[in-house]
Amino acid sequence: MNRTISPFLITTLCVTMLCAQTAPQKSIGNLVTDQVPELPAALQERWEQYQNVRSTTFADWDSKGEGIYISTQLGEVAQIHHVAKAGAYRQQLTFAKEPLTSASACPNPVRSGFLYSKDMGGNENYQIYFFDNQSFKHQLLTDGKSRNGNAKWNAKGDKIAFTSNKRTAGSLDFYVKTLDGGAPELILENKGGGWSILDWSEDESKMLVMNYLSINESKLYVFDLKDKKLEQLHPSEKQIAYKRAKLTRNGNGFYVLSDEDSEFTGLRFYDFKSKNMSKIADLNWDIEDFELSPDEKNLVFTSNEGGYYKINVLDTRTLKQKPAPTLPSGVISNMTLHKKGRLLAFTLTTPTATKDVYVLNLDKNSVERWTFSENGGLPANGFAECILRQFPTFDKDERTGETRKIPVLVYMPKNATGKVPVVIQIHGGPEGQSFPDFNAWRQFLANELGVAVLVPNVRGSSGYGKTFVKLDNGVLREHSVQDIGALLDWASKQSVLDSTRMAVLGQSYGGYMSLATMTHFNNRLKCGIDLYGISNFVSFLKNTSSYRADLRRVEYGDERDPQMSAFLQKISPLTNIKQITKPMFIFQGANDPRVPLSESEQMVAALRENGVSTWYVMAKDEGHGIYKRTNRDYVFAAIALFLKQNLLK
Repeated sequence: MNRTISPFLITTLCVTMLCAQTAPQKSIGNLVTDQVPELPAALQERWEQYQNVRSTTFADWDSKGEGIYISTQLGEVAQIHHVAKAGAYRQQLTFAKEPLTSASACPNPVRSGFLYSKDMGGNENYQIYFFDNQSFKHQLLTDGKSRNGNAKWNAKGDKIAFTSNKRTAGSLDFYVKTLDGGAPELILENKGGGWSILDWSEDESKMLVMNYLSINESKLYVFDLKDKKLEQLHPSEKQIAYKRAKLTRNGNGFYVLSDEDSEFTGLRFYDFKSKNMSKIADLNWDIEDFELSPDEKNLVFTSNEGGYYKINVLDTRTLKQKPAPTLPSGVISNMTLHKKGRLLAFTLTTPTATKDVYVLNLDKNSVERWTFSENGGLPANGFAECILRQFPTFDKDERTGETRKIPVLVYMPKNATGKVPVVIQIHGGPEGQSFPDFNAWRQFLANELGVAVLVPNVRGSSGYGKTFVKLDNGVLREHSVQDIGALLDWASKQSVLDSTRMAVLGQSYGGYMSLATMTHFNNRLKCGIDLYGISNFVSFLKNTSSYRADLRRVEYGDERDPQMSAFLQKISPLTNIKQITKPMFIFQGANDPRVPLSESEQMVAALRENGVSTWYVMAKDEGHGIYKRTNRDYVFAAIALFLKQNLLK
């Protein structure tokens, strides 16, 4: 007998079969549902238990360097907490109605506090606040209206620099604000929405800044604050992508992540005097992040090796690697060195362990766990493992001449017998990458619905070289959809997978991929799920926020060009709507500044006009994502019911 559902939910299945296929529009809190049946209580309760698997993300060391700030969700949304030492009680400091996921501690221990950003209802018009640890008061530092971010402290801890589109909606300018009063000072007007501040020199004389043009190209500059002069660094005819950068304390140069003359991102050092960019470390994988010790003798960096992260320690004088700890196979993020340079804090997650904070002692090469997140009462040994596989796709790798292979993460139900149904989950971006991390939704699908979850990194994904990430640009867009067709072929040949019961799910760009997969492979799928996806590239590019439009045109093509517009119309799911005949589930946040509400509404209307069963949920208080606990409780339980009715039959 196939294991398709946990014993806990067997009775729920019987109730589900009796549910009406459609239901009238109704409001549930901040959600508006349309044609979604009543959700069985048992199903909701079981999903809520997975929702109670908590996670902890490292934010920063505190101003005194004794404890840490973390972001964790104990209630409706994530908030900032303080942890004084390893295993200590989590003291909640913020109680906002919107999620707070990051904090930047003031470098001055006397002032003692941190910066954080907050928007309203997911509109991404972030405001920057300072939280004072002594008075427990919150100070608004920005105008309360525009989009602000990328805040950087000066060395003294009495000023911040940040980006804002206050002057004009489509561009991010640079501002400096003194915490003790006065309006922010506009220090540099920019053109475009890709500008960011990478670092601020200790003497406050210059800033290292970047203009992001696409995932494959960015430009580096040094900005002289006295003369207000912007000078491009390392100009080149080559297309080069830069990431994180850090100035040396004497200001003579900086370390930077760059893919110059390499397929992958490596570490470089730029000398201001000689204007030379030299190689420090190159791997056959991307170096994702790095930290420079205060004495500048050590560089600690993470390498992304097929989605699995490793910590590396480099001696800057000899450029030789030092011993580094062996950690569980998973994903590392938010890596930050203590100001004394001996302790490195980071967030670690694995496919079967949720996010928690760990601290590496560089002197002892030992790791200590600082936080212990709860599993919602679920047994840790009951979570589904993740297996990294590869499947052949339709074309050849031009570098090797061999059939191109696409990586896919496979989460299988434990103790499955016979063939199991399949959900293909596609990431957004499109330049994103799916990782072997803990995901409560994948675990629920595997353990409670008995579903195999296939998570591919189709062409266009980052992490596999700059050639791979370009393979879906412009007129190559549907080649990534063909990768999903190849995945369907591969899945149909696996003895443990049921090729007659497959569904596709995606969010953001992954939502487009879900819709496009349904238009191309409708007859091979039982149903599809689109979370705030692009339904028409032309209307999307016209209506997305102005600071994002040009950045997206580099990836998708410029809809203002008649030929490209015709191509984008041709491949858009909305144009090919008649190819979809199987049931669809669509979710959208009303305040989404990236993929506007209209993208989902026009898709729902067109599907229903063609007689396709379509469940639709709209959240009044969400933007590009589902961050409110109450909303996630309902939406994913509704998706589970949708899959039970349309995939598991």
